[in-house]
Amino acid sequence: QVQVVESGGGSVQAGGSLRLSCAVIGSPSNIDAINWYRQAPGKQREMVAGVGSNGGIKYGDSVKGRFTISLDNAKSTVYLKMNGLKPEDTAVYYCSVATSGPTKDYWGQGTQVTVSS
Repeated sequence: QVQVVESGGGSVQAGGSLRLSCAVIGSPSNIDAINWYRQAPGKQREMVAGVGSNGGIKYGDSVKGRFTISLDNAKSTVYLKMNGLKPEDTAVYYCSVATSGPTKDYWGQGTQVTVSS
């Protein structure tokens, strides 16, 4: 049984920082990528950052230069360090583990990030 558990959300003022954690429990096989998404009320889900099985990293345009994704293999945890937070970063942040053979995405329950001006 694979579980994805996010933590680290909270409320901060603009310009502040938070670090989100995504713990992957159950050792899924054939992980293709682990991605962070976010969804604000009334808006579409947006890809924030991701790390591939080959170590490749990608960021959404709106967070480049401010957010950093990193992977701790020993802890089976992916981190999202968010600096220079803006009110428009307010959203529920979700972690997703994409696997293949068969193709399946595992999602966490999300963690709320609120940035006040």
